[in-house]
Amino acid sequence: MTIKQLTKLIMTQADEKGFGISTKDINVPEKIALIHAQLSSAYEGYRNKNMTGPYSFENEIAGTLQRIIHLCGVLDINIEKALLDKIKENKSRKWDWKSLNEKHASKKKK
Repeated sequence: MTIKQLTKLIMTQADEKGFGISTKDINVPEKIALIHAQLSSAYEGYRNKNMTGPYSFENEIAGTLQRIIHLCGVLDINIEKALLDKIKENKSRKWDWKSLNEKHASKKKK
């Protein structure tokens, strides 16, 4: 199944469940906060070594992706194309790992 097909499925479910399918139906900042909360729940699942089942890392990550795809559907974002574009962009991107690594960054502050 493609991301486009997943988006269609998620948007159909959102419509059936009353979660909104247009910007008139949802509060975008609230949806972003809910995505953040879902991701935090995934962290708790991982931290507690609960990898599968209800409230698990796997389940909460899936919920996060579902919320992200729903938001993209509402905003008419082709997330499949955007993701492929981002992967292409990152191929040539350079990172300064020493300044990004927490251990290295904390040494600079001392």
